[in-house]
Amino acid sequence: MVRPERRTRTDLAVVVLIVVAVLAGSVALFFNSDARATVSEPAAQPMPELPAATAVPETLSEAWRATSPATPVPVVAGPAVVTGSGNEVSGHDPLTGQVAWRYARDIPLCTVGAEWNRAIAVYRKSENCSEVTSLRGATGVRGPQRNADAEFGTQLLADGTYVTATGQRSFESWRSDLVRTQQFGMPPAVKNPDNNMKRPDCTYSSIAVGDERVGAVETCPREQGRITVLKAHPEDDEKPEEIFSVVLGSLSAGVIAVNDKYVAVVLRDRSQVEVYNNNGAVETTFPVRVGTPDLRANVQVESTSKGHRIYWHTGTDTVALDPETLTPLWTLPDTLGPGVGFGGKQLVPVREGLAVLDAPTGNRERVIPVDRAGYTGPVQLNAVGPVLLEQRGDTLVALH
Repeated sequence: MVRPERRTRTDLAVVVLIVVAVLAGSVALFFNSDARATVSEPAAQPMPELPAATAVPETLSEAWRATSPATPVPVVAGPAVVTGSGNEVSGHDPLTGQVAWRYARDIPLCTVGAEWNRAIAVYRKSENCSEVTSLRGATGVRGPQRNADAEFGTQLLADGTYVTATGQRSFESWRSDLVRTQQFGMPPAVKNPDNNMKRPDCTYSSIAVGDERVGAVETCPREQGRITVLKAHPEDDEKPEEIFSVVLGSLSAGVIAVNDKYVAVVLRDRSQVEVYNNNGAVETTFPVRVGTPDLRANVQVESTSKGHRIYWHTGTDTVALDPETLTPLWTLPDTLGPGVGFGGKQLVPVREGLAVLDAPTGNRERVIPVDRAGYTGPVQLNAVGPVLLEQRGDTLVALH
């Protein structure tokens, strides 16, 4: 029989030291982890959906307001109005403004967007806007998360299926589980130098999305601007698939709208819009009055909203575009933004308030007065139920 081993005092001391070391490491890891630096306070119960407005009211008054510099446009995720400021994202009751849920980290926000009935919060690390978290609109419960290569100043553009994060050196698209579907350009950390980049020295000055496509204006050496249209979900996320790419002959171009057949590009130096087909040929052109675009992103994001039609703010006027051909249907002069569908009408911000338009014809029926307390800059609109939302710079205002 083998004599059984006996524990000595030295053995016990070693075990104690190992246990202490493991506990100390675990505590240190927790205190320095993202989990400890995160505050997640979901709603006690899901927020109810509000019925859509059936008519436009005669008057509107301010119901509430919130500081929200991280939202370039009013963000609606499911039934919640979402704001972002500092390091915190909040989901508000549309009628009262009461905060139903909140999410915060110990790093600052880059931007907040929405898609798939979820808010999408992008947080900043030292080198880029890399920390992405989705939050269910009704509850604020965390959904999919990812690490990204988004640049400082990025904005999130949604086409109904994919979300694209803008960038001057690179941009990328994600599907609903936040898995990346495409990346175009030269990201801060190049993982695959042979990723089929045809023009590695180009930067991007304007981006728009639509119908699972991304349109980008490229600024390349020895060229006068270039429009490139890509698939938002190619077969290989590291091998971009171009629909077409052609030189524009303008250094002041912006992408207005993209669909599965056409892309519309404004050439501000010519006060003209060119509509390209999928062969890269100009299908039609039309003149516009142009003003200074709202440059809040790292690239130029044209002020465009969608409904049964596409509405584009030129910087001076609001133009309704046919969603199939991207050609103009009507123009409303001297406006502050593209507008939003509400109660069967199109509401467009003007200096006196909100112009009520017949959506098919653009006929101006009346104006609902809105006191903006001296604010005269661009106004972005959205709506949830019977509540209208105005983004005025860094402030979100709810009207009811």
